[in-house]
Amino acid sequence: MSGRIRTPVGGVHHLVARNEEVLGALPVADADRAAAAGLPPWRAAEHLASRALLRFLLREVGEDAGGGPVAALPGGRPYLPGRPGLGVSLSHSSGWVAAAVGRGRGVGVDVQVPAVVGDRLLRLCCRPGDADVLAALPEEARRREFARVFAVQEACVKAVGEGFAGRPWTVPVPLGGRTGAWNRVRWAVPRDDGDAVPVACAWTVPPVPVPVPVRVRRPAGP
Repeated sequence: MSGRIRTPVGGVHHLVARNEEVLGALPVADADRAAAAGLPPWRAAEHLASRALLRFLLREVGEDAGGGPVAALPGGRPYLPGRPGLGVSLSHSSGWVAAAVGRGRGVGVDVQVPAVVGDRLLRLCCRPGDADVLAALPEEARRREFARVFAVQEACVKAVGEGFAGRPWTVPVPLGGRTGAWNRVRWAVPRDDGDAVPVACAWTVPPVPVPVPVRVRRPAGP
C-alpha cells in the first residue's frame, strides 16, 4: 500500500486509497467475501476494498482483527464483535475508500470525490455567507471546497452513530477550516497536499464506549 497512515488530533488513525489499489495490494478476508456475495459488482468492490483497508489499518496500529467479521449496527455503523472499546468507521466515494480507527471513542471518517453541486444543496449544507462565497468560486474550486465541507459533516454524524439520519447538513463547518467541534464531537481535515480527494475524521469527546448490539435472552417456553 502506498498510502500513509494519518493520525490527526484526537488519536484517530485513518487511511484513504483507490478501490483498485487496495484490492490489488491487500488480501480479502473470507468473511468479507462472503458478506459481499450477491451484491452488484460495483458495490461488492466498495465493500471488499473498504474492509480490506480497515483490516490493514488495524494491523498497522496493533489491533489486528484477524479473520473475524466486520459487523454493522442497524443504522449501518460498523463495529468489531467482541471489541467494544475500539471505534471504527468506513467510507466510499466514486472509486475511493477510507477507513479509520480510534481506541475508546466513537469514530467517523468520510471521503468525498468532488462533483457538481447545485445551488439548492450548496445552500442547504453551508451557512448563507459561505454559500455565496462558494457560488462565486470557479467550478473546480467550488466542487473541492464543498466536498471538504460535506466530508466533515458526514464524519461528524458517523462519529455519533447516526449516519445520514443525523442530518449532516446541519453541522456547521466554516470554509477553509481544518479543525472544529460539533456538540461532543471534534473533527479534523488533514492537510491535503498531494491528496487527490478531501477526507475528514471525527471523534467523540470525552471518549465513550462504542455501542454494540445486546442479545436479549427469551424466557423458556412452558
